[in-house]
Amino acid sequence: MNTRTPQDSATDPRPCVAHVIHRLDVGGMENGLVNLLNHMPAERYRHAIICMTDYTRFSERLQREDVSLHALHKREGKDFGVHRRLWRLLRELRPAIVHTRNLATLEGQVTAALAGVRARVHGEHGWDIADLDGSRDKHRYMRRLVRPLVGRYIALSRHQMDYLQQRVGVGTERVAHICNGVDTGRFHPREGARTGPWPPGFAGPENIVIGSVMRMQAVKAPLDLVEAFIALRENAPVPFDRLRLVIVGDGPLREQARQRLEGARVAQQAWLPGAREDIPQCLRAMDLFVLPSLAEGICNTILEAMASGLPVIATDVGGNPDLVTPGKTGALVPAGAPGALAEAIRNALANPDARKRMGQAARIRAEAAFSLDAMVAGYLGVYDSLLDRANARTPSVRAGGRRRQHETTGR
Repeated sequence: MNTRTPQDSATDPRPCVAHVIHRLDVGGMENGLVNLLNHMPAERYRHAIICMTDYTRFSERLQREDVSLHALHKREGKDFGVHRRLWRLLRELRPAIVHTRNLATLEGQVTAALAGVRARVHGEHGWDIADLDGSRDKHRYMRRLVRPLVGRYIALSRHQMDYLQQRVGVGTERVAHICNGVDTGRFHPREGARTGPWPPGFAGPENIVIGSVMRMQAVKAPLDLVEAFIALRENAPVPFDRLRLVIVGDGPLREQARQRLEGARVAQQAWLPGAREDIPQCLRAMDLFVLPSLAEGICNTILEAMASGLPVIATDVGGNPDLVTPGKTGALVPAGAPGALAEAIRNALANPDARKRMGQAARIRAEAAFSLDAMVAGYLGVYDSLLDRANARTPSVRAGGRRRQHETTGR
């Protein structure tokens, strides 16, 4: 992977924030991080992204030249050496703040404390398929064990905020609720006739496109959406052959979804193109957005669909109720219930005027409640308060490095 020669930053007065994540690749948390860094005022902080494993071309979405990028190449399973590599990198960068995200990097709080970083924050963005609501004792005990080292927590959803306070024992004053923001300029309703990015002849003006954008993995439950679509053959309020299914995204369940559609003889009405870069155009070509996840934090694709003027049907999990207002901007259904998902889609198909009103209301709500400016202000407030407290204890806070892509090897 390409690297860039490190630049001298000793004279740069801006404090550095080191963001520790598992991997920089396509995903909601990663997309939120990139949006945050691209829209933060450059004069306030510099930033370093430390990937415990690696990063992909997704990193090219970073627009700032002063964001350094580092890969620690964590091995599968237990790799205690990765914390030694993280410690060395933190000692080199000397960030003013370390910001870990999700359970996979929580141990980095210990390493950051040992490296002498006084201002530390941890973000909870979502749940894993092995622990859909954070109830596993092992994970809860780990969060409690590390709790004294975390200066501030950021919870993206009210569900995660309640979990931190009630199950982990974090005091109310130590938790900030900051919702993701969405770029309402990039994501906006379609204007004029639909021009979909799919193959010629797939969908025209007479078709109704039911769509989703997701990682095709178990926690996102793409097969539930496939089963719901197939179920629409029975008692659909419109001719079934007018319906189209679009699922944008790649992952281990993509081939299984394709095979199930072929087995049901509806594959010609579905488009599963894998990962794409033209997500705004894909969303503008849809008529209804559906997300069947088993667990969520604050879902970026729901926000993007709302900003695109789409009514949203989502599962009633995690932060989804923070975003979708049933009857006004969409509907919420139980997770893991393809039948309930199909019924909600049927209701939406039967009421085109209601679909249009809900899509318009979703756009208005995205603009009013989920702006990028509000998200940036929230993070700046947390960073500023942490830095003020750290500076009160330590008069001098040294900054880290300017933009670079740097490989830290396992040797």
